[in-house]
Amino acid sequence: MQSTPLGAQYRLTALQQLAEEEFDVLVVGGGIVGAGAALDAISRGLSVALVEARDWAAGTSSRSSKLIHGGLRYLEQRDFALVREALKERSILLDWIAPHLVRPVPFLLPLRHRVWERAYIGAGVLLYDTMGSAGGTRALPRHRHLTKSAALRQAPGLRSEAFVGAIQYYDAQVDDARYVMMLARTAAQYGATVATRTRVTGFARQAGRVTGALVRDLESGREYTVRAKRVISAAGVWTDDVHELANARGNVRVRAAKGVHLVVPRDRINLHTGLIARTEKSVLFVIPWGRHWLIGTTDTDWHLDRDHPAATKADIDYLLEHVNAVLSDPISRDDIEGVYAGLRPLLSAGEGRETSQLSREHVVDSPVPGLVIVTGGKFTTYRVMAKDAVDAAVADFAQPVPDSASDRVQILGADGFAVLWNERRRIAQRCGLHPSRVEHLLHRYGSCVDELLELIAADPSLRAPIAGAPDYLRVEAVYAASHEGALHLDDVLARRTRISIEARDRGAAAAPDVAALIAPILGWDARTERAEVEGYLARMRAERDRQERPDDAAGAEIVRGAPDPGQADSRSLPDAPVSG
Repeated sequence: MQSTPLGAQYRLTALQQLAEEEFDVLVVGGGIVGAGAALDAISRGLSVALVEARDWAAGTSSRSSKLIHGGLRYLEQRDFALVREALKERSILLDWIAPHLVRPVPFLLPLRHRVWERAYIGAGVLLYDTMGSAGGTRALPRHRHLTKSAALRQAPGLRSEAFVGAIQYYDAQVDDARYVMMLARTAAQYGATVATRTRVTGFARQAGRVTGALVRDLESGREYTVRAKRVISAAGVWTDDVHELANARGNVRVRAAKGVHLVVPRDRINLHTGLIARTEKSVLFVIPWGRHWLIGTTDTDWHLDRDHPAATKADIDYLLEHVNAVLSDPISRDDIEGVYAGLRPLLSAGEGRETSQLSREHVVDSPVPGLVIVTGGKFTTYRVMAKDAVDAAVADFAQPVPDSASDRVQILGADGFAVLWNERRRIAQRCGLHPSRVEHLLHRYGSCVDELLELIAADPSLRAPIAGAPDYLRVEAVYAASHEGALHLDDVLARRTRISIEARDRGAAAAPDVAALIAPILGWDARTERAEVEGYLARMRAERDRQERPDDAAGAEIVRGAPDPGQADSRSLPDAPVSG
């Protein structure tokens, strides 16, 4: 089916609806949980609005480890309920909700001790597999035990002396930012009113009850009062700000934990599988990501500007030290193509505990009548978090509200994906693209690929790769602005595509080409187009400068001083990142 384009006309209509209509539910925060709550609510027959201060997934919902997983290490913490819930969600996402965006990925877990460790970890992985196959369905292969020689065939790049054998198991991965954006688009497809660059500045009240929110359109500066019977806040690490805006003393406190990932070329590490290894604080992942590897993550307290978390020299050195401890051919800073950092909103348990030991559970609270707050959790369990939040919001509605149907609602691009995937070679012949290009498009757009192929048919020049970013086609930049709600250059380079972390120059060469492609769609004049490019390059320089500073405090002002589209004011409630 044809999707609802989130282009300029849609946004104008959405802003008018925000100003004029009263909604059953207003969701604040366009991260994974907020977008999920909007889709959950609209699928129950409610009228829904979703507002986001920056861009879809602009916080940690675009900066996770990009895994859909149960959290194998949580078994060791005996958090069986969380693992079981996450594995159930993993199966639903793989099998039904988003097979075009969520894919299996194998991991090798090296063993350092010959007998007890294989038995101990093997029992945990067996339990992980068993819990993941509950209900009689298996989306992923079972684990297998490997000898040292068999493990080296899977991972020739491992140091031989670093392990004595291994266990291989499967989880799943996702492009987190694209998933969130597709969730928001799906909610819009079913009738939700969604808008980015719309910042909540306060809450409307009547007789002590929250009856909506004060919203400022950061593109025009206009302000609106959005009326709603219930407001759901999915603000992640900004949850305490919501309490302050609502003048509420909530029962929930959030502690921000920074997670950093490195991006290196695929040919730089000789592995045929993902890798997971223990560290003294947490775990180390080496995750296949197209023509790259993702290496992460750190888990440290963050007390500075939550809008601009960034990696430091200490973070990068930590990850290099730990990954090089298991690699036969160590990598260096010169091998790093990209670096990104995000904040996990962990449920606070005081300052005495390490963030890696804090719960990944979520909580739903109502600090004042009419306002529901949901925070904590994991990307994988977003749908359960969204369901619980909507359940709480509609619990005292005058008329009964249907139960959640979100486990049966496919997101945009899922319907018909399997057929198109099987026809991918014929599609390639028909549209003049290499089959690998069609596979790339199908894994990013699913059955919405037809809309991109229509754009190429109308303008064959869009078939060409983006200058400076050959993994992406020019049509993808155009589609990001015409259909996917991108309003700024950063939206395209950092989230609709991942050029900002995959290109060694952080997208500097691609920026002018992409800006020129989206300028006519977004109505930019030459001055605006130039400002978008210059602003993007300034932000990338600030990020790289920050990565040379020894610690968080030393570089605290660098990124904050760089241009940030849609953030002219200092106070914001961005999207709702979750821990991964």
